[in-house]
Amino acid sequence: MATAFVHHADCVKHDMGPYHPECPARYKSIEESMEAAGLLGKVDIYEAPLATDEQLTRAHPASYVELIREAAPESGLVQLDPDTAMNPYSLNAALRAAGAGVLGVDLVMEGKAQNVFCNVRPCGHHATRNRAMGFCIFNNIVVAAYHATDVHKLERVAIVDFDVHHGNGTEDIVSGDDRIFMCGTFQHPFYPYSGTDNPAHNMCNVPLPAGTGSEGFRKAAEEIWLPRLEEFRPQLILISAGFDAHAEDPLAQLRLTDDDYAWVTQKLKDVAARHSEGRIVSVLEGGYSLQALGRSVVRHVKVLAGLE
Repeated sequence: MATAFVHHADCVKHDMGPYHPECPARYKSIEESMEAAGLLGKVDIYEAPLATDEQLTRAHPASYVELIREAAPESGLVQLDPDTAMNPYSLNAALRAAGAGVLGVDLVMEGKAQNVFCNVRPCGHHATRNRAMGFCIFNNIVVAAYHATDVHKLERVAIVDFDVHHGNGTEDIVSGDDRIFMCGTFQHPFYPYSGTDNPAHNMCNVPLPAGTGSEGFRKAAEEIWLPRLEEFRPQLILISAGFDAHAEDPLAQLRLTDDDYAWVTQKLKDVAARHSEGRIVSVLEGGYSLQALGRSVVRHVKVLAGLE
């Protein structure tokens, strides 16, 4: 089975204003890097559907979904929080971003793909049950997780988050849900200034100090969250794939490299081969150095596709 690549042009139209780091060029840099690496001809390409209210309300209250729909402006920008805004195209982009993970789950569960990478924006892991924040509107990875549990009836779904920021929104929604195990590393102290404890048994937060680098990141993964992931025996692995821990990223200081993203992807593929029939769905989160983002996603997708 092939690797699938899910995207949609609506994700380019979401624009939160000049100089905002979460910009349309992020999407374009990934597409251009994939094309330059010859990868677009080696993956199956799908367009992301619009997430339905039924899918969204597994993660968010109906009142929140309606609030976001009503907030969408006809022109200009509307601020949802100091870092997060909507333009007239943002609602559809957010619905595509959430719908991409749902499609990804369907593809791997129906045997149409072995694994999936979703090049979508806005990102999602800071969106709490009822609050947009940190560039995020809907929690894309949780929408995908609950589609896996509620529609495909999986009993054990893992969410692995290697974004440089703690996925506080994901934690807010899935904390205490025995069907979902969330683990990952992130810089601390750092936005959103959470994740220093594990509020429930299904959480494995691994905060790392600025400047940790490759050796510290890999040691933390191998000694702390990879063993917990093995113990959980996930039937599906979902990745909140943030590439902003890269040494070239302007917003953070964990100092990872392209090789680290290839390494962690292979480690997750190994776990998926043992427990998940190889099934992985990866959804883009952060990454704000355009060159490093493009290169890192290429390495990530190459490993997923078995090309390195």
